[in-house]
Amino acid sequence: MTNKLNLKNFDLEKKYTLITGAAGLLGEQHARAILEINGSVILTDIRYSRLYDLRKKLSKDFQKSRIFISKMDVSSESSVKSTINLLKKKKILVEILINNAALNPQPNKNYKKNMIENFSLGEWNNELRVGLTGYFICIKYFGSDMAKRKSGVILNVSSDLSVISPDQRIYIKKNKNNQYYKPVTYSVIKTSITGLTRYVSTYWADRKIRCNSLSPGGILNNQNIEFIKKINRLIPLKRLANNNEYKSAVQFLCSNASSYMTGQNIVIDGGRSIW
Repeated sequence: MTNKLNLKNFDLEKKYTLITGAAGLLGEQHARAILEINGSVILTDIRYSRLYDLRKKLSKDFQKSRIFISKMDVSSESSVKSTINLLKKKKILVEILINNAALNPQPNKNYKKNMIENFSLGEWNNELRVGLTGYFICIKYFGSDMAKRKSGVILNVSSDLSVISPDQRIYIKKNKNNQYYKPVTYSVIKTSITGLTRYVSTYWADRKIRCNSLSPGGILNNQNIEFIKKINRLIPLKRLANNNEYKSAVQFLCSNASSYMTGQNIVIDGGRSIW
């Protein structure tokens, strides 16, 4: 007799997952990943109107009662603590934290702005404040609550640029002397997230807290054809990811399906980092 596939370990029924930066590119997909396996979500971002629209969109496919939204600034301790207090009043316990908030710099007309020689200290501090300090603050407070209960999962969303350097050549504009640079902060933040993940995974291991990081590769998002052709040549699978191709990994890492995994950085990049 063939054994049936047991999916019980993926079931997140009666568990709340808090997602930071939920109004961003992958926020909706992270939420769908959790909702698809019976979990409930707390969607947070500084852009409340976008959260409202996202909840409305998700409510077409999932019970609205399983979708809670709250304005929260991950870089502000007072904002994070206010969110915790609000959730406690509603008797909502955060059992899973997905650290996802980040400032993702986009190409612009000022191509020299992101060169190390010209990169401003203000921009450096601003990007680290959200993308790294924000992760730490959320872990400090939500993780501490989990540790007190001796149960919880933390998933830090990183990037394939946590293990490889950005290839600046793919940002060169054809027939132009100027080029866009992926800023140094992006690599520093994503690499640091993996170190933070390893630290937390051992720090609270005796409190039954698991902490892993997910490092997605590039995502198809209306980039210009010139860029897509260049980056596709760097990827063994010859394409960027669709935004929904990381959902199964999120489901695995946030559920008991990965009960013996902690401190790991899971790179899903179409093979780019192995070349």
